[in-house]
Amino acid sequence: MTTTSWRIREAVRTLNMGGTIAYPTEAVFGVGCDPWDQEAVLDLLEIKQRPWTKGLILIASDFNQLQAFIEPVSSALLKQLQQSWPGPVTWLLPARAEVPVYLTGMHNSIAVRVTAHSQARALCDAFGGAIVSTSANITGLKPAKNVHQVRWQLPGIDYVLPGALGGADKPSQIRDGISGDIIR
Repeated sequence: MTTTSWRIREAVRTLNMGGTIAYPTEAVFGVGCDPWDQEAVLDLLEIKQRPWTKGLILIASDFNQLQAFIEPVSSALLKQLQQSWPGPVTWLLPARAEVPVYLTGMHNSIAVRVTAHSQARALCDAFGGAIVSTSANITGLKPAKNVHQVRWQLPGIDYVLPGALGGADKPSQIRDGISGDIIR
């Protein structure tokens, strides 16, 4: 048993108990929780001081983990997704009607990404699905780039998964799946 696998199992245990976690991603530490656990998502939003109306990003280790959240996509859009994933491109895609408003905010779409970060992928695999992924910071402050910054800014996070960032110098690009426009 490696230390890394033990730490991932501890992060998954925290998610399964309705807790919030922080973990490394491509450019910054992210914070997340089980997207289907309303209380956990609301706790996360409170910790970050983020309004629910903005919506949240979900990360996954593969496209199949996102199927419960998005409407079926056209073959042309699927090709674009496959060309950009895994990688640091977040897509705004039409959300299924049953996706909770606390995930979509005031939008009909949901932000999703298949991450290229090996530890974040392993976390999603061990959890068995997509997780919420928003930057580890109080809204308006710089995102955390290490465990100490996470703990300093967000002491209410239940578990911090240590690890190295993926080396990207900026957060993921966000693209609109319908218009193709680059949002960020």
